[in-house]
Amino acid sequence: MTIKDTPEEWQVTASTVPFKGNKTSVRADDVVMPDGTVVRRDYQVHPGSVAVLALDDDDRVLVLRQYRHPVRHKLWEIPAGLLDVPGENPLNAAVRELYEEAHVKAERWNVLTDVYTTPGGCDEAVRVFLARGLSAAEGERFEVAEEEADMELARVPLDELVRGVLAGELHNTCLVVGVLSVLAARSGDGLDALRPADAPWAARPFEA
Repeated sequence: MTIKDTPEEWQVTASTVPFKGNKTSVRADDVVMPDGTVVRRDYQVHPGSVAVLALDDDDRVLVLRQYRHPVRHKLWEIPAGLLDVPGENPLNAAVRELYEEAHVKAERWNVLTDVYTTPGGCDEAVRVFLARGLSAAEGERFEVAEEEADMELARVPLDELVRGVLAGELHNTCLVVGVLSVLAARSGDGLDALRPADAPWAARPFEA
């Protein structure tokens, strides 16, 4: 048996949008179950995101610390951002986020992994990239505001992040997934065997 997620869509008999926000909304669907019953499923509709695990030549990961109001924590994270434009190439978005949040550019890009962050209550899909060959970006730094105005940047050894993840000290989804995926890739076929940066992404189809 092949262990692989497969697309499927159960019948929806009714659908409403009780809340529509600036970037996301909430949808309520009446879904027909396999036994014929109809149940209500409420979930957040999300445009999707990209994240960047930027690994330097000293095996350090570029991380940032940012306040996240829903969980009342300052979390250590990797650069990430929304796919604001429908059909936007996720690599272009990742390059932009690395520049805006860290003022860094990268020579080599690969897809590290693709995840649904909370599939029981949100349709957000995230593509996590691995960026290598890091250097400072040209020009002025991007002007930050709101939570990002208080953001801290650091480069932390990969091994230290792995320790923090397994110790329950680091909780951000993209950081946890990215760090452990790099570790897994290294123990397998190596980082150079990862998918190319323009690999297809069924969850969020994009223009080449």
